[in-house]
Amino acid sequence: MHATLPLLSASTFPALVRRSVEVLQVNLGYRCNQSCLHCHVNAGPQRREEMTAETVDAVLAFVAASPEVRTLDLTGGAPELNPHFRRLAVAGRQRGMRVIDRCNLTILEEPGQEDLAVFLAAHHIEIVASLPCYIEGNVDQQRGKGSFSGSIRGLRRLNALGYGVTGSGLQLDLVFNPQGPTLPPPQAALAAAYREHLGREFGIVFNQLFTLTNMPIQRFGSVLVSRGQFNGYLQLLRAAHRAENVEHVMCRNLLSVDWQGYLHDCDFNQQLGLPISNGGTSRWHISEINAAALEGHAIRVAEHCFACTAGQGSGCGGALGDEPAAAPTCGT
Repeated sequence: MHATLPLLSASTFPALVRRSVEVLQVNLGYRCNQSCLHCHVNAGPQRREEMTAETVDAVLAFVAASPEVRTLDLTGGAPELNPHFRRLAVAGRQRGMRVIDRCNLTILEEPGQEDLAVFLAAHHIEIVASLPCYIEGNVDQQRGKGSFSGSIRGLRRLNALGYGVTGSGLQLDLVFNPQGPTLPPPQAALAAAYREHLGREFGIVFNQLFTLTNMPIQRFGSVLVSRGQFNGYLQLLRAAHRAENVEHVMCRNLLSVDWQGYLHDCDFNQQLGLPISNGGTSRWHISEINAAALEGHAIRVAEHCFACTAGQGSGCGGALGDEPAAAPTCGT
């Protein structure tokens, strides 16, 4: 694995300051049933990092002390593999919070997860599901053989429970990632293409499609270095930078907590080992602070941040603006 932080540290990205924290994104661990090529976490079946019950309790205490935080965004790895995932999700819903499960869909078929879909529906937990293309060969190339068919079975199961169905109140959003070092197509046009293809071929419905730009870090960044494409990709991101997207980047109102409970400006900084400093040489732990104390705090930036502002922009909620160029296909 090639280290990418040394290639990103010297940066001209604009300075950023955090606003009020509205979203707490919790990384429950790096274990996953897949090893996707585009993964910025380098997650996989062999990873053992996992949030403990004590740290989950600290997360809940932080939420209780931070009423401005209204969304609990659960991610990983496959967050559902953490034995405390369900307790945390239910506690968030009992507080009236919006709770999001960032689901890879194939996890619904893993041993021990047979009732996961029913659990998510029963507690009205939103699902943001990774489906990097609607073409089987592209998905299997990126995520492993058989992952596309498993994802389709997962989507059908979720649809049967009401997810993605108009009026059900069960939100099902999909996520697209490019196959390589390119920018995503326009989100609205690609969403229409997804909707048409998945509906026609499989009878699948969903609410929204989010297009995400691949981050030049961890597994994806290392592959770019190995192929001699890293610098070219950074140049693409810089050249496509749009200043108006800076106003809307997710780190302005989001806080990321890693599996050990340490705080970061975003999940990408977490994977680069760039924690939020407490003003000295040490890092903030979630048990030591509340959200209000972080408002106005400087956000750590580097060259990878251009992936969030390039073209139509990118974040955990998809595009930040409009981008009229490119054809609406997931085949590139």
